[in-house]
Amino acid sequence: MMALRGLAYLLLLQAAGEGLAHFFRLPFPGPVVGLVLLLPALGLAWVREPVAAAAELLLAHLSLLFIPVGVGVITHMALVSQYGVQLLVVIVLSTWIGLAVTALVLRALLRADPVQDHAHG
Repeated sequence: MMALRGLAYLLLLQAAGEGLAHFFRLPFPGPVVGLVLLLPALGLAWVREPVAAAAELLLAHLSLLFIPVGVGVITHMALVSQYGVQLLVVIVLSTWIGLAVTALVLRALLRADPVQDHAHG
């Protein structure tokens, strides 16, 4: 029951994000706005505990979420065989770029962390 309440909170926040993004004509997707709304909401125990239960449930069954992707790949096998090498190159390069950007942002944030500077000073 707790996980269902958490899932309901997640869906409500996503819907609120969609509504706000549409109403204010924001240049980014509604689910991103919903995640931004979720961040302060997690400070409330009555939201955090059900959402944690829903997250545990979703993570326990994460492999099921890959089934639609697998079916899509099989359905479009002709495209995969035709553009497979290009797809692989794009996937590998975009992954590397994402990792590099994440590492650079983390490095910049750690440099700017006054707590870490105080510990070394």
